[in-house]
Amino acid sequence: MNIFILWLILVIAWNYGYPQASPLEDVIVAIILSLFSTILKKYLKI
Repeated sequence: MNIFILWLILVIAWNYGYPQASPLEDVIVAIILSLFSTILKKYLKI
């Protein structure tokens, strides 16, 4: 659950940090952050 919250905070930070980003860029960044959270789960054994 903590990893999801971290992912959500990073997605929100991206959206507020780069409001001019296109919807495609938003989706790509969300996918990259999701992969990052999956890898983080694997290494932290959560």
